[in-house]
Amino acid sequence: MLTYLDFEKPIAELEARVAELRETANRSDDIDIEAEVGRLEAKSSKLLRDTYAKLTPWQKAQVARHPERPHFKDYLAGIVDDFVPLAGDRSFADDPAIIGGLARIDGRGVMLIGHEKGDDTATRLKHNFGMAKPEGYRKAIRLMRLADRFGLPVVTLVDTPGAFPGVEAEERGQAEAIARATEECLALKVPLIAVIVGEGGSGGAIAIAAANRVMMFEHAVYSVISPEGCASILWRTADKASEAAEAMKITAADLHGLGVVDRIVDEPLGGAHRDPEAAIGALKGAILEELDGCAALGPDELRKQRRAKFLAIG
Repeated sequence: MLTYLDFEKPIAELEARVAELRETANRSDDIDIEAEVGRLEAKSSKLLRDTYAKLTPWQKAQVARHPERPHFKDYLAGIVDDFVPLAGDRSFADDPAIIGGLARIDGRGVMLIGHEKGDDTATRLKHNFGMAKPEGYRKAIRLMRLADRFGLPVVTLVDTPGAFPGVEAEERGQAEAIARATEECLALKVPLIAVIVGEGGSGGAIAIAAANRVMMFEHAVYSVISPEGCASILWRTADKASEAAEAMKITAADLHGLGVVDRIVDEPLGGAHRDPEAAIGALKGAILEELDGCAALGPDELRKQRRAKFLAIG
């Protein structure tokens, strides 16, 4: 069963009515409901299209967090031909909030790194809801250095509410690990392609997204803090999250206009969670195109372009 967001209730009612009519027809061959079903489906499709054509920033944040939205493991299954996971930071532990390893995309070798949130209670707890600890960022640094040594492009998939803010993470140097990961991104001599596939939250996102080409799904969000966090600071209440989202310019269209992201990847009507296969296929095509575009640049050009891009922001 598809999970509907609050603003999708009218769509949910229409689609539930269609499902009820089809179930009734299946129980009796004497009932012809095709005309009514067709009318309701057309109405539902139009309502879905109209709704998603004018989503507010806060509604886009809800879509970006949808529990059925594809996660790293889904992109891994749909994009990659072969994957060899590489675990651990060689210092403290392995962090399952960030997964990485050697991969092939249409026969092309890359280092693939990304956040994994999990899709049920057990896996969300295992992956800490995609909130990485210092060992996660140090693992990412290790894998980026390995890619640099062997001349492999790096592709990162960002989907995190932010780095883990717990005491143990601070004790192990969370801020330093994020800064070092960002530094490593900027120092790479190989192409780095980053994609905001869901939430891009704060330093937890930029640590693996200081890339030559930054792409963003149509209904993803990218910001220095969550709308709820911003509202709590400014108004002392998370109830004003929608106002904060509007002011923060967190949507793909806003960020593309500001030059923070380079390309917007279209999603299926109703969001990636309604047709994960189509969303994953679109992302694969976009990644291959961007890798081709970076292939002509030499190591010094790649590094210079990346640094100039981020120095120019703001």
